[in-house]
This record gives sequence, C-alpha cells and structure tokens, in this order.
Amino acid sequence: MSLPHFYLEEQVLADEGAEAFSLRLSRDDAKHARVLRLAVGEHVAVVDAARDYFECEIVSFDDAEPLVRIAQRFGAAETEPQVVLVQGLAKGDKMDEVIRHATELGVTTFVPLVCERSIVKLDAKKTAAKTERWRAIAKSAAMQSGRRFVPEVTEPAAIKDASASLADATAVLVCWEEAPGTAYLDEALAGALATADVAPDEACVAVVVGPEGGLTHAEVDALMTCNAHAALATLGPSILRTETAGVVAPALVLHELRRLARGAAQVEFAR
Repeated sequence: MSLPHFYLEEQVLADEGAEAFSLRLSRDDAKHARVLRLAVGEHVAVVDAARDYFECEIVSFDDAEPLVRIAQRFGAAETEPQVVLVQGLAKGDKMDEVIRHATELGVTTFVPLVCERSIVKLDAKKTAAKTERWRAIAKSAAMQSGRRFVPEVTEPAAIKDASASLADATAVLVCWEEAPGTAYLDEALAGALATADVAPDEACVAVVVGPEGGLTHAEVDALMTCNAHAALATLGPSILRTETAGVVAPALVLHELRRLARGAAQVEFAR
C-alpha cells in the first residue's frame, strides 16, 4: 500500500535540526491529514520545498501540525520525460477530469488553451477561480497517485501565447481530427526526437488537444509554425471527445517515450 503523500511549500527538511519536528502543512493538507486519522507510528511520504523526497514517521499528532521524524531519505528521481498537455478549454467538469486523470498518468504541465471554438468563456474573475480549482485538483491527484511532484497548471492562454511557450519544446504533437490517417503519433514522436537529437528520457513533448469544436485551420497553422519539431498526429479513425483525447494522447506519448528510453538503455548496456 502506498504511503499518504504531502507536499511542503516552504519547509526544507534537511534544515531541521531536531530529531522530531513539526510538518508545516498547508491548511488544506493539515485538514486532509486529520481526515486520514494518522496515528503515532504510521509513515507518510513528504516532498519538501527543495523537492527532496522523504519517508517520515508520525511521532505525535493532535489537532495541530503532525510531529514527525525522518525515517529515510530517498535518492534523486530517475530522469523522466516531460509531457505538457495543451488542452482546449472544455465545458462543464471536463477540464477537471482531464487534469485529474492526466496527473495520475504523469503529465508534468497543463496549459488550458483558449480556442476560437471553445464553448467556455472566462472573464478575469472566473479565470482566477478556475485556475485555482485546477491546481487543487492536480495536487489532490498527485497525492492520491504518489507523484513526486505536483504538475504545474498555467492560467488559460490564447493560441498566440501558448504557441510562444512551446518554442523550446523537444516536440509539439498537434492532435487534430483532420490530420492524415498516416500521421501516426508514435512515428511523429520518433521523427521529432531524431531531428532534435534528444534522448527520450530527456525530452519535453507538448501534446495539443482541441476543445469540443476542434481546432481551426488558423490555430493549427499557428501551432505548426511555433516549433521546428511540430507535427500533426492522429489518434485513430474515430473522432474522440476532447476529454477522452486529453487523457489518451498524453498516455500514448508517455508510453512511447518510456518504451524508447528502455530501448536506448538496453542498447547502451549491451555496448
């Protein structure tokens, strides 16, 4: 059974001098810890503000902060590919579900994309509230799934700003229902990695999924010209709902990146 995970925003555990010390949890995390009814002797996983990873034992826990001691410090995480999901704004709770499930998969950054055909229209107040909600969902999903880090969720971006932010990505895969049937995602990814000369485990790949109405030709053109390693990709003969594509596309990319990384490691080991 995986340990409950907590993320510290300011506290660095290596700086704690005492054997037992308080975990300075956020208000929501402290409430979550109380709901879990953590007992003395139980262990929790903690990622501190320095992004170091610890297993801690509960020494005492009343209605205040839990008092813990460090049971062990884990080594640095292995190098993992980064996947950025640029997701067209979707109506209802669809964005919530995409962020929740894609966080569990391993997506590292979410960029909500304001598109011409987006049904959802956000003013400044709604944008701030939605972004805060999505960040809370990403954190909750990271805690539940045992992620070492909480994914970043940016504020919703227009196509121009989103395209500019993707200029340095290893590859940009634009999932579009009008992409040629031969624009297979795995081949597009492998081609981009080869031309960029970047190892799969060091890649940062952006995956773009449109809203319910899809991406316009102008938006696709902007995305295709924002990066030298941008490519169209198809997710198969069926037209997927945006909330389905927002989970399937990054899952396929992460699977392929890890497969390619394993292959590269085996070749290196055989030398």
